[in-house]
Parts: sequence; C-alpha cells; structure tokens
Amino acid sequence: GLDVGRRRERRAWRGRGADDEARPPFDGGAHLSAPATPVAGARRIVVKVGSSLVTDEGRGLDAEAIGNWSRQLAELARQGRELVMVSSGAIAEGMKRLGWATRPRDLHDLQAAAAVGQMGLVQMYESQLRGHGLRSAQVLLTHADLADRERYLNARTTLLTLLGLNAIPVINENDTVVTDEIKFGDNDTLGALVANLIEADVLVILTDQPGLSSADPRKDPLATLVREARAGDPPLERMAGGAGSAIGRGGMLTKVLAAKRAAGSGADTVIASGREPDVLLRLAAGEPIGSALVAAQGKQAARKQWMLDHLQLRGAVTVDDGAAAKVRDEGKSLLPVGVTAVHGDFERGDVIAVRSTDGSEIARGLANYSASEARRIARQPSSRIAELLGYVYELELIHRTNLVRR
Repeated sequence: GLDVGRRRERRAWRGRGADDEARPPFDGGAHLSAPATPVAGARRIVVKVGSSLVTDEGRGLDAEAIGNWSRQLAELARQGRELVMVSSGAIAEGMKRLGWATRPRDLHDLQAAAAVGQMGLVQMYESQLRGHGLRSAQVLLTHADLADRERYLNARTTLLTLLGLNAIPVINENDTVVTDEIKFGDNDTLGALVANLIEADVLVILTDQPGLSSADPRKDPLATLVREARAGDPPLERMAGGAGSAIGRGGMLTKVLAAKRAAGSGADTVIASGREPDVLLRLAAGEPIGSALVAAQGKQAARKQWMLDHLQLRGAVTVDDGAAAKVRDEGKSLLPVGVTAVHGDFERGDVIAVRSTDGSEIARGLANYSASEARRIARQPSSRIAELLGYVYELELIHRTNLVRR
C-alpha cells in the first residue's frame, strides 16, 4: 500500500533503514586524530575490486580475500557508513569452471562464461557478507540502464532503497547480455558511474598495484607513487598508460579515467592495493594509502553544474506561490499538490524547469513522472498518486536531491 511505499521512499532518500537504531550515526570522521583521507570523512563509499584480486590471478574465487573485504565492510557499516561493492570476476570464474586457460575473444563465449561465473561470484559474496552479519543484494547493470533517464532513476531508487535497508549492493556489469555497443568495457568505469548515480562521497578502486606511479614501475626503477593529485589533470593520463592483466581488462589508465568521471559528481577517488592488510579500515581511519585523486569541486557544486549546464530542458511546470517559496527559499522537494500547470511533453527522468506564477524559472530538476502523469496528479496530495495512476514511483514530482535552485 501507499504507507509501505512512503516508508520505503523515506528510507531510500535518507539513506537510513528501519533498524538504524543499532547503527551509530556517522560523525563525518570528526573523531579521527590521524591525517584525513578522502575515505576518512566519507559516509557513502563505493568499493571496486578487480578480477585479479577476486580470483587470485585467475586461479578461482579467493574466499579468503573476499572474506577479508567483507569483514572490513562490516566494520565500516557499524561506523554508520553506506557501502556499495562493485566487483569483477564473473568471467574469470566462469573461465575456470569451464576449463578455459585464456580469455576468449568471441562475445558469446564471454557472455556464457559470465553466466556460469556469476553464479559462484554472487554466492561467494552472499555467504561471506552474511557471515559478518550483513545483508547483500545482487545488481547487474548495463550502460543502457544509466543512459536511459527512466532506467537511471529506477536504478538510483533501487540502490538508495537497498542502502536504506542496510543491505550492501554487489554490482557487476551484466555481461550475459551486453554487446559492443552497450558494455561499460571495464568495471572501473562502472564503479565511477555508480558513484555518480548514488552521489557517493568517494570511490575506492582496489587493484594489484600500490597506486598510481609517475611511470610504469615494472619498467622504470625511478618511478614514484603519486600520493595525491587532482582528478582529471592531463598529466595523470600520461603517467597511467599500460594495459591490465591477462585476466582483467582494466589497466591504470581506466582507473585514472574513472577518477575523472567520478569527479564529475564531486566524488574523490582512491586507488590502492587490495592486498594491503585492512586497507579499507586504514583508509577510513585516515591513513594515506595508495593514490588519492581529489575532485576539483564538492558534490553539491558538481551536481548543480551538471544540472544547469549540461542537460537540455524537456518541459516545465508552473507552481503556486506556496510551492515556489518552499522550493526557492527552503530547498524543499516539489510535491504534485503545488503544481498548477504542466508544459511540454517530457518523460520520467527528463530535466524540467520549475516556474513561478510570473513565468520566471526558479529551479530545475529530474522529473519523477512524465508530463501526462504530472497533469493527472497536479494539484493533488501525494497520498492520492496511487489512486490516480495505479502506482507510485515517488511521493515527489521532483525530489530535492535532484533539484537545483536558480
């Protein structure tokens, strides 16, 4: 019913679950005495691990390694942090189960290997996370899921709902259905897109290298570790170069590019060795491990810039004076009851303008309902959405986290 949907929606947007009383509120790392790192002050963290780490260089799923990460995630969850795991390894595990020594080139063989390996991968994560008292969920994504605005909103809402339920989403590319046109190509990119999707504070990329070096350490004995730099700086891409392992597809370049992409939503990135003992806990405690690639602007500024400059308006709504004051002056969400007119022919997930009665634009944001749906629920309380439409996406026409004031 609507009451259940309301509670679920509130949990999703707040990022808190019904049993949060057992989990202390996150203090932003204010208790730390060690030098701060991007992870130390982060509440919402995306952790990406590569195939070579997950499968012990292709030998099969590494239960000990996955168990160690699960233990660290459990401790971070007890600190009040929200966590998402992006994990490679399905194709590598499938290759092992199918007895293939080398990665196939044929797309259908890769899809088959992913289908076989994903069974073991998700089972391993589920058992290890459950062993540390954590709920988990499997989420498979393709580029098309995030390119389509409606599917983007659906994926976002699902992930935020899972975080609100204190479940850890374990995300992988949906290799069983991807084609050359829609595949992410590497899970570093997927990790960055997920960080953008849920507005994470930081992306942690765990790899088999200590971090980003000034040159390839396998070839240059004078190469030094880059401790901190600004994500997106061109010299970083020249430093990265190089290809990945024979098992995975990502190299250091994909990680640098992922950091650049994550910075677009204001998320910092840390590239560190996944074989470093307690790497996640030490990063969260403020220890500078690996390479920190810092976003040039914070989350709110980055999201505002994205909304204002890079999205084409698909329509608009006019709101009454009361709704205009709440949106413009208080930064509140836009509810259907405050809408007096709907303009254009937009779809769910399109960017629309919010206009006051004099026609001036006071905000813009991502619409949770299409124009035709918005016209049906305009001037109505949120409690009537289910009655009028037969379903409820969200209680708001535009949620405040997807709304930027002019």
